[in-house]
Amino acid sequence: MATIEKRTNEAGTSYRVKIRLKGHAPESATFERLTDAKAWAAKTEADMKAGRHFGESKRHTFGDLVKEYTAQAKPILKSWDHREMHLAYWLDALGDCQLDSITPVRIAKERDKLLAGETYRHTKRTGATVVRYLASLSACLAHGVRELQWLERNPVERIKKPPENKGRVRFLSDDERAALLDACRPHANLYLAVVLSLTTGARQAEIMGLRWGQIDFARQVISLSETKNSDRRALPLVGQALDLLRERGRVRTLGDDRIFPPSAKAKKADCLDLRQPWEKALKEAGIADFHWHDLRHTAASYLAMNGVSLVEIAKVLGHRTLAMVARYSHLSEGHIVATGQKLADRLGVGQ
Repeated sequence: MATIEKRTNEAGTSYRVKIRLKGHAPESATFERLTDAKAWAAKTEADMKAGRHFGESKRHTFGDLVKEYTAQAKPILKSWDHREMHLAYWLDALGDCQLDSITPVRIAKERDKLLAGETYRHTKRTGATVVRYLASLSACLAHGVRELQWLERNPVERIKKPPENKGRVRFLSDDERAALLDACRPHANLYLAVVLSLTTGARQAEIMGLRWGQIDFARQVISLSETKNSDRRALPLVGQALDLLRERGRVRTLGDDRIFPPSAKAKKADCLDLRQPWEKALKEAGIADFHWHDLRHTAASYLAMNGVSLVEIAKVLGHRTLAMVARYSHLSEGHIVATGQKLADRLGVGQ
């Protein structure tokens, strides 16, 4: 309950309020008027009993919150490496700040600094990148709201997010595809990884993390359980990808079930590092402005151009919504026209 102590000194009279409730940290405040002291005491005590009081935000810093959030999220979050990188930025900017001082205005200023800054590659940060930084901050602050009850509300929810572009759609032309495969062919691991990426549309991490237990040669499928969105997914195993995996399976190391085990010099790595041979192959093939993830775009683009519906493409890529595959819709316009012609013919109004 609340107690009010009257204090008189040379500066005048003040009223010191102390509130102690079981299960809550003590609260105190000083006022010049008794009426203000009583009003604050009544409101604060009522809020504490109703679970609406967040005095904890004055006792903890953002650094404290990151420590608590890391302990909870790191063991279960698949994309923790990126989340950790983002949080390192926010720790540098807000680490010593008390939680009650982290306002929407403060975060908006940091958002603008991010937008005006550059990446480690010395390229301008995009709106999409800044949105990722804000998402990591929001997840951390949300932990403080829901789990710890150190905050009443997540301040990130009250700021405007930068606009994101419609999504990159860079895919290989027929000539580029042939040139890239020729350049990759001398490097067996690279060639297999690229062929798998092109024929399955899988993400790089999904391909490089494959293990033999996921391969079903009889059914010609690859089973994925550890995906980005945690949904199970089956990938088609066809053509050269099937032949190459069968060949590799005959000479695989029994002590390691990884299809792309790391080199002897990188024993602590999870998989083989193909960055250097990949960049060399791109240079030899004369292909510019192309990333590994664009192999996934290439697979999706070719599916769209061959009349596969967006629903089916979403299923192959593992997207939960059509919004993610809508970027390929313009590539399937020929199929849409052909479908419309079939409908017109069936209705008897075709040419």
